[in-house]
Amino acid sequence: MTATVKKAQNIAAGTIVLGVVVLALKLAAWWVTGSAALFSDAAETVVNVAASIVAYIALGLAAKPADANHPYGHDKAEFFSAVIEGVLIVVAAMVILQHAWHSYTAPEPITAGGLGMALNAASSVLNGGWAWLLMHRGRVLRSPALLADAKHLIADVVTSIGVLIGVSLVLVTGIVWLDPLIAALTAVYILVSGFFLIQESVGGLMDAAPAAEIVARIRAIVGLHAEGAIEAHDLRTRHAGRLTFLEFHLVVPATMTVAAAHDICDRIEAALKAEMEGLMITIHVEPEGKAKHQGVIVL
Repeated sequence: MTATVKKAQNIAAGTIVLGVVVLALKLAAWWVTGSAALFSDAAETVVNVAASIVAYIALGLAAKPADANHPYGHDKAEFFSAVIEGVLIVVAAMVILQHAWHSYTAPEPITAGGLGMALNAASSVLNGGWAWLLMHRGRVLRSPALLADAKHLIADVVTSIGVLIGVSLVLVTGIVWLDPLIAALTAVYILVSGFFLIQESVGGLMDAAPAAEIVARIRAIVGLHAEGAIEAHDLRTRHAGRLTFLEFHLVVPATMTVAAAHDICDRIEAALKAEMEGLMITIHVEPEGKAKHQGVIVL
């Protein structure tokens, strides 16, 4: 297990512990108030804890080295984790909508609102701080599982804020139906966030290319460091967890020796890896008769 994966797993383990603490606070908030909206918020946090456990398991699977059955490694396990988390977010939204409807059709008075809101607010502060840490470390470690976990916690914070607004308005105005209304609007928000998380993760499973600016930078580096070659074409890239796979054809003069062509390839690889972490490169060398006069023209 690499140091990077170990760091990601440690953070995921911390997320599980934090999730249990936050769940306890939210359950206490619901217990003292009897608010259906606060109960829905606690139910959504149950999903958070389950998602964090899934992320931890996925990181362990992704850390397994390549083998005969998986010669490219197991990094895509993190994308499966992100898809599962997106589905869990959608489930949480449906649970909140169900409780919002129940609260609307059978309203109950809110008791000890101040204490309940304080407990819920404390849990939101913990979640918000940890979500920021997950987002930062997920980007540094290039971990889809940690990034998905961060987005899930952000959705939970938004849920909590929406619930707190609803409970506050109910306590101030006495209008009971505001509680389920705010809860329902919040559920719609996290439903949309779950959809985009699933879409992004499925893109990784389907070998979607990196962002256009990353591809453009790769092409620029190849063109800059391929002196001696004629062109590079059929450049393709795909993501797999923390790894980015890159392959292209490099056209060289027909009279160039294998050693000289190999030197050019080494120079290109060194330049690319110096700028992009986790890059796996495959270069197919071709004689000048294979030139397509498109792609990256080496000047």
